[in-house]
Amino acid sequence: MALVPSGSGGAPVIAEVEMNGGADQSATIVRATVVQASTVFYDTPATLDKAERLIAEAAGYGSQLVVFPEAFVGGYPRGSTFGFGISISITNPKDKGKREFQKYYAAAIDVPGPEVTRLAAMAGKYKVFLVMGVIEREGYTLYCSVLFFDPLGRYLGKHRKLMPTALERIIWGFGDGSTIPVYDTPLGKIGALICWENKMPLLRTALYGKGIEIYCAPTADSRPVWQASMTHIAMEGGCFVLSANQFCRRQDYPPPSEYAFAGLGEEPSPDTVVCPGGSVIISPSGEVLAGPNYDGEALITADLDMGEIVRAKFDFDVVGHYSRPEVLSLVVDDQPHRPVSFTSAAEKAPAAKSDGTAKP
Repeated sequence: MALVPSGSGGAPVIAEVEMNGGADQSATIVRATVVQASTVFYDTPATLDKAERLIAEAAGYGSQLVVFPEAFVGGYPRGSTFGFGISISITNPKDKGKREFQKYYAAAIDVPGPEVTRLAAMAGKYKVFLVMGVIEREGYTLYCSVLFFDPLGRYLGKHRKLMPTALERIIWGFGDGSTIPVYDTPLGKIGALICWENKMPLLRTALYGKGIEIYCAPTADSRPVWQASMTHIAMEGGCFVLSANQFCRRQDYPPPSEYAFAGLGEEPSPDTVVCPGGSVIISPSGEVLAGPNYDGEALITADLDMGEIVRAKFDFDVVGHYSRPEVLSLVVDDQPHRPVSFTSAAEKAPAAKSDGTAKP
């Protein structure tokens, strides 16, 4: 597997997984926290300040791993149609929606970039592995991504959402197979899929094939049925599942004069809950260890007994003794796909930043 280079360009930081590597599963207890909190919408510096306060609080509880919701940095544009709520027409350019997108674009972050450097510093300051949902900006396209950091303050890499859902496809680009990492860390093998990507069986299988043990699932789905999906994945993959969602009220978004909130009939009152959360931590046996929480902003924390993974795999190892590769198998194209490439020696630099070479 490819190695992830350090920010200084020196020796590799953390390798992508080798199937027999990882933590000592007979003894390790990992304290993990999923953060349930809202973005400070259209204010990325304030969102980063809030993230640091939450990371500090989780670290104060002894957490070694902190997982944030989908699009925490940059914001999940709940209720917005970006001008496409009534019709989609080339002859009707939806100028108001374009201006809304311009503001959303300004709140996104470059990867690498100064916000990534700050997040890495937070992970190092509080000595935690950090999994952070962001809106990534590359050129003039936005991606819904998850960034990974280690306790030494190093940016490890990213996962870009492979398949945005419904109206998300209007505002977000599509990831490819080059950013589906699983990192072999002292805590265990850590990776992530975002929201409804978790309903894609082949994509889950790609993570299982890399030996994932701590499966992070940042999401924007607060429906009760989401809990069934998370329980199924924990049991299917024989892994711990950590799902983090935002808890938001209408007042957490800009006022009606700046932000049209569709989908709820008339304009909701400031106190109306528009996303009730549901963050949860589930064991490989399907036991709910913490959550789901629907009460407000919260830190949901649990101790993960990594030995439980071995006990779960005794019954069912989806890419091991319970597989039938002569009948069913999966091939993953993990190469980056770029719209423009150059063959001349002077222009060998990639047209798009690759996860394998990104540095803070």
